[in-house]
Amino acid sequence: MSALKYWLWLTGLRGLKNQTRLTLLHRFGSPEDVFYADAGEILLTEEITREQAALLEDHNLDAAERIWEDCCRLDLRILTIADAEYPGRLRNIYDPPCLLYAKGRLPALDEEAVVAVVGTRDATPYGVACAEKLGFGLAKGGAVVVSGLARGIDTAATRGALRAGGCTVGVAANGLDICYPRENRYLYEDVAAAGVLLSEYPPGTEPYKTNFPVRNRILSGLSLATLVVEAPERSGALITADTAVEQGRDVFAVPGPIDAPNSAGCNRLLKEGAGLVRDAWDILEEYEARFPDKLYREESRKKPEKVGYQARQKEEVRPVPPAISLSDPDCGLTDDQAALLLALSEEEPMQVDDLIEKTGIPTRRVLSALTLLELEQYVRQHSGKCYTRAVTLSE
Repeated sequence: MSALKYWLWLTGLRGLKNQTRLTLLHRFGSPEDVFYADAGEILLTEEITREQAALLEDHNLDAAERIWEDCCRLDLRILTIADAEYPGRLRNIYDPPCLLYAKGRLPALDEEAVVAVVGTRDATPYGVACAEKLGFGLAKGGAVVVSGLARGIDTAATRGALRAGGCTVGVAANGLDICYPRENRYLYEDVAAAGVLLSEYPPGTEPYKTNFPVRNRILSGLSLATLVVEAPERSGALITADTAVEQGRDVFAVPGPIDAPNSAGCNRLLKEGAGLVRDAWDILEEYEARFPDKLYREESRKKPEKVGYQARQKEEVRPVPPAISLSDPDCGLTDDQAALLLALSEEEPMQVDDLIEKTGIPTRRVLSALTLLELEQYVRQHSGKCYTRAVTLSE
């Protein structure tokens, strides 16, 4: 913790703006150098006021040590802006967070087509259906889906991405030991298992109203594009879209009925030049050339081949997956999926209840993982909701 305690000290000083912290880091090089700088040196920093300099005279590290202990207890990682793993896209925005708290496995986001999906909390059935469909399509097409984990559109898009077996990123406006909204507790767990939860707020931070617009810059900053699924004229989703434009990122929107209040914001974005989205490939095709080995069209979007005077769709026979190694980090399986494959036999069918008891994984997560494994032909379902493993596990 020797170096991290100074990062925790600097980011924990109340009343000090994030941009001020970044200015200090730019001048002094590290939080430790800021900690030991005298008042005269601090005041020489551009745009630093005497009030801000006075805040830096508090050298009590007790709060930093408490945060560190909380992170160890909660299995949270601390990622600073100086770390190589810190996403470059986010580092290059105007006001990047000095540090991030993370739970789960952070993918190399700069090497991925990352799309933020946002929208209103008070979503209509149309909005929820669109968000879930698009979240599924984006993840199935190879993109990483980012959301703010709010109820409504965020929840539906994340649920769709998880159902597709994709990597997801959830950016919270509170400490990662607090689930907001409360009903998304299991969603938090699923995102941490399939991808990563991120927050710039330390454990114990409540979801204050002012945190959400501040959080939104991270959603768009991590992403190549922001998709607004459903948003009224006054909506936090539109703030995220505006921030994305300021950051030089693409903005897409889902059209809605011209007289629907929840689609007014999306329809305005489309009028102003946002990309119109009907399905996930309307977004992914923009980045296909950039990520040729990671993005691919849905089967339904492939053009049929012409034979003579008739056009017919080529039927693809998916090969049986070869032997896989669960120790290979590139095997593409979540922890839940790997645990289920280990528990299953290739010959003796096992019921879902037995799998739940054997693995200790909650019912909903077992059913979700089995569905995805079945789609990928890693498991085979038999009568009576029994399953066998359809692949061989190698060392």
